[in-house]
Amino acid sequence: MNSYKTVELARVNGIHPNTVRLYENFGFISKPSRQPNGYRLFTDLHMEQMKLIRMAFAVEVLQNGLRKKTIAIIKASAAEDYIEAIRIAEAYRCQIREEQRHAEEAVQLVEELLTDHRPAEVRTALTRQETAKQLNISMDALRNWEMNGLLTVKRKQNGYRVYSGEDLRRLKIIRALRGANYSLSAILRMLSGLSGGASLPDLRMTINTPREDDEIISACDTLLTSLEAAACNADTMLAHLHRMKLSFSPNPPL
Repeated sequence: MNSYKTVELARVNGIHPNTVRLYENFGFISKPSRQPNGYRLFTDLHMEQMKLIRMAFAVEVLQNGLRKKTIAIIKASAAEDYIEAIRIAEAYRCQIREEQRHAEEAVQLVEELLTDHRPAEVRTALTRQETAKQLNISMDALRNWEMNGLLTVKRKQNGYRVYSGEDLRRLKIIRALRGANYSLSAILRMLSGLSGGASLPDLRMTINTPREDDEIISACDTLLTSLEAAACNADTMLAHLHRMKLSFSPNPPL
């Protein structure tokens, strides 16, 4: 095997030498051997582990524990447990595909709701509790959506909220997109565009395009795009892990 100093390993991977030490402390790479003078000595194994780390962090997908799975893949690789690393990576890829399916289903449901021109149930007058029960959501979620400006509900003279059929239609849209982990800001952008009287928008474009005044752009704002990138990245990581298993496993297959 080739050998590398900390500075060399860092330079090849485009990071600071202190980052290499941090990765070692975090358990992201195997413990290197030490030279008589105490300096760390890295090998081709560490170089491949560093490549895997860079792959894993290339895509920022946070929802539903996906980031935790990438960390678990990295740590299993650092422990040279390639069978476990591959198992987690395959589960990671499957979960990404499932998240993609949910996201696409949410957009499809929204499109169906928006193109359904049947008149809303104007006589519907539900309380907050009744509305939450009908939509199978918590009252806290309903309050949160209202507080974030996704819905404005009329009140009776006694101050109690009354949810109409149109409110229920809008809430179904919000529920569908939140169920697919779209951010509140992304949903608000779409709903604001609809309330402006425009024709049926390209929902994917609307959701994935943040306004210039958005202070924070979360990964959920570009969910479909980032999940597709994550799926491709998962395939790349799996291929890399299989190569590492063949090259560095203590008991390679015959």
